[in-house]
Amino acid sequence: MKFYTFNPLYIIKANFKALGIILLFFFSAVSTWANNTGIKSTSRIISTSPSITETLFELGLKDRVIAVTDFCKYPEAACRLPSIGGMINPNMETVVSLRPDLIIHQSGSQRIADNAKSLGIQTLEVGMGNLAEIFASIKKLGTALNCEEQAKKLLLRLHEGIAFYQDRLKGLPKKEVLLLLGDSSDPSRDLYAAGPGTFLNELLNLSGGNNIARNSPARYPKLSKEYIIEKSPEIIIEAGPKSNLPQEETALRIQEWSRFPTIKAVQNKQIHFIGADYILIPGPRLLKIIERFSKAIHPELFGSQANKTSYQGSPNQ
Repeated sequence: MKFYTFNPLYIIKANFKALGIILLFFFSAVSTWANNTGIKSTSRIISTSPSITETLFELGLKDRVIAVTDFCKYPEAACRLPSIGGMINPNMETVVSLRPDLIIHQSGSQRIADNAKSLGIQTLEVGMGNLAEIFASIKKLGTALNCEEQAKKLLLRLHEGIAFYQDRLKGLPKKEVLLLLGDSSDPSRDLYAAGPGTFLNELLNLSGGNNIARNSPARYPKLSKEYIIEKSPEIIIEAGPKSNLPQEETALRIQEWSRFPTIKAVQNKQIHFIGADYILIPGPRLLKIIERFSKAIHPELFGSQANKTSYQGSPNQ
């Protein structure tokens, strides 16, 4: 068995590494981020990642967001805003021309933070790498942007949604799952998977799955076909934008897997493709990811024939 470190998709890279959320001109020496106080005068925010953009809009701050990145595709209103370009190397000339009073960026976006500082623009750093960071960032944004009540409501919905799935799955044995990222049209080659320490691995566990790559030293390991055959997962899920396929192509990919008939998922025809736009974005739509995983892993509980197949209080339905 071999594991290789891999940064699989540009969206994952942007969301698990650097990038930013809000840039802010520092107008008052009294109101500081260090004290985690709300900045009531902040009205021109730039978001630097899809996760941040979706969170800001879910907190009811759409009128204060003035720009996003090329990769921010949800909600629809965000797509109509000016773009500062990429998430790692935004166009700072565009940033300056927009006169932001805050840039919010994710942990590790040192270049964005340094550029903003040199321009006198205040930044706010948040983390979106796992569930604990996502929840902490929602709370932090609520406090810093004076929308604590909206943040509390959002957190309550997310926690209630997670509790809903945990309650439905209580007592059921977990199923061994392979969670692939991106294009697996040729399973004869090495494939990239979600490993430990990622929000996708956490959501997979909450959905009743047991990740076959859970012991990997890499967060996004490269798995050989021999390893997959040895582990013989009961469920194979391919997730990512490239997995949004027409029925004909899905059938062809499943046929490719038939070359490995000893894998339990192949034997039982439990190969699923999830190509929803939100599937790789850690943020307010995480309950929809749990829903899709749960339906694939436990169709008897969450399939189309089951009653109340998803948490009805989920945001962004």
